[in-house]
Amino acid sequence: MTILPCIEIETTKSPSASVIWLHGLGANGHDFAPIVEELNLPTSLPTRFILPHAGEIPITINNGYIMPAWYDILEMGESRKINIEQLLHSVQSIHTLIDRERERGIAANQIFVIGFSQGGAVAYHAALTYPEKLAGVMGLSTYFPTADTIDCHASNLNIPIKIFHGSRDPMVVESLGRQAYTDLQTLGYQVDYKNYPIEHEVCQKEVSDISLFLQYHLKSNL
Repeated sequence: MTILPCIEIETTKSPSASVIWLHGLGANGHDFAPIVEELNLPTSLPTRFILPHAGEIPITINNGYIMPAWYDILEMGESRKINIEQLLHSVQSIHTLIDRERERGIAANQIFVIGFSQGGAVAYHAALTYPEKLAGVMGLSTYFPTADTIDCHASNLNIPIKIFHGSRDPMVVESLGRQAYTDLQTLGYQVDYKNYPIEHEVCQKEVSDISLFLQYHLKSNL
């Protein structure tokens, strides 16, 4: 599979870990690039951040307007409908990025997947179906549309999972984030959930919590 175009940021030379961070609908890899520095990861944890750009496709809920997206959204609301085939194609693209990091010398258990909004739906599926143990997955202001159909791989049954959501989110309402939490627990995962008094965005306290999650699980895997 063709490698997605990506932004790459290394916190120091010779990284020993990688973070693949997926943007939301209508955005691109530049969206979260400024946050990498704000994470303030210590130099003792050299990390490569991979920020891929989704391809541009027509989006049904936006009158067919063509924009960067991991998959088409057919209907909004808590029972939103999406193009599952496109989501699964994006999952394969993320698996290819993970494979490339391993080829570059990063152990699978030092690779994290993070996704915001639409990117989070892909991140969940990509991490839970990857055939080697990963370091962790984070879902930011997102949902889990494939919870009822996913075929999780045994290698990642104990993967650390953290969910962050805004309690005032009008785009992906918090009930969807909490439903993802419940669905993941039903599938047998240990999940941490945290919310913030924000809308469909990322706040400074959340950035600090993302950094703490990364540092804790990087240290535990070294």
